[in-house]
Amino acid sequence: MASADSILVVEDIVKRFETPDGVLTAVDHVSFDVAPGEFLAVIGPSGCGKSTLFNVIGGLLDGYDGRVSVAGETVSGPHPSIGMIFQEESTFPWRTVIDNVAFPLEIAGMGKSERYDKARHFVGLVGLDGFERRYPSELSGGMRQRVSMARTLASEPKILLMDEPFAALDEQTRLLLGDKVLQIQQDLKQTTLLITHNLTEAVQLSDRILVMTYRPGKTKRIVDIKLPRPRTSEIVGSDAFGHYVAQIWNDLREEASKGLKDDEQRVARAGAVRK
Repeated sequence: MASADSILVVEDIVKRFETPDGVLTAVDHVSFDVAPGEFLAVIGPSGCGKSTLFNVIGGLLDGYDGRVSVAGETVSGPHPSIGMIFQEESTFPWRTVIDNVAFPLEIAGMGKSERYDKARHFVGLVGLDGFERRYPSELSGGMRQRVSMARTLASEPKILLMDEPFAALDEQTRLLLGDKVLQIQQDLKQTTLLITHNLTEAVQLSDRILVMTYRPGKTKRIVDIKLPRPRTSEIVGSDAFGHYVAQIWNDLREEASKGLKDDEQRVARAGAVRK
């Protein structure tokens, strides 16, 4: 049951796809709620429906059973209270950092002076002061993702959805960007939902972690992360952190093994057909 003060409620979501091999159930009766200012991670093996769930919540997919609501309002398409950051690098290469961040404000009709003042604030918030006039080609991958984050945050969404935004980055950069995400989340009290397959990232950032099963994607368990806040990447070396990572890996190991076995069977079937 959702709490009365939940800002995001996901109720009994089922999403199926038609495939050449028949109907595939990607997400199977998934329910959870998120409180204002909470950081929830959704983790699971490849193919468990994490990104499908993300797109349902963000209003990018329809044709599902169940309900998604924000502050009591049903989500039936892209919602102004939900901002989204994707794994794929999404800056506009022909725009400078400041122009990238100001873009959604320009589309919304905000005056030039006001939108640039606001854009500068969010450029500073993600730690890119001094890079306002640089183009994306002059930035590292981690910096470009921070531009994408600033652009999304500039619209001041109540809920931020992030779909493996740092997956293409090396582990050290991921940890340091995690620190920046935590700082921003603390400063803005931003309600955040992170889709990830990285156990360290999930434990580092989250208040709770929803562990999904392999296909069809169901809720296997929700883990409360009782590590102190404010939190930084220094906590990664602690015994308590290691305990949570081991606990979640125990939950995931069986599901990841199912996915590996499924992949092996598909390869074997494909080989048999070729013969």
